[in-house]
Amino acid sequence: MLMTDSSFKDSLDANVKLFRSSMTDLGFTIAGKDHPIAPVMLGDAKLAATFADKMHERGVYVVAFSYPVVPQGKARIRVQISAAHSTDQINHAINAFADVGRELGVIA
Repeated sequence: MLMTDSSFKDSLDANVKLFRSSMTDLGFTIAGKDHPIAPVMLGDAKLAATFADKMHERGVYVVAFSYPVVPQGKARIRVQISAAHSTDQINHAINAFADVGRELGVIA
């Protein structure tokens, strides 16, 4: 399918660009570059766990990773973008990150 139809890759690329650029504009640090796995760096393990819980309350499934899965002090929220996500779903996730980020003092 990928050899004959680029729509899946095009959709994935657009979703990744929208998520990463919007999150960076909000003030979040996103590890890596142009990849569908977008780690939102938070540093603190307890903060990452609380953040993930609050995202779940808003209907966004994300996973908090902390030591020993990642190096100490490098706790993060793992986000995986898909070609199957709609623009509305990506925007919902971005808005939830903005709300929770402000609530927890991660962004202004």
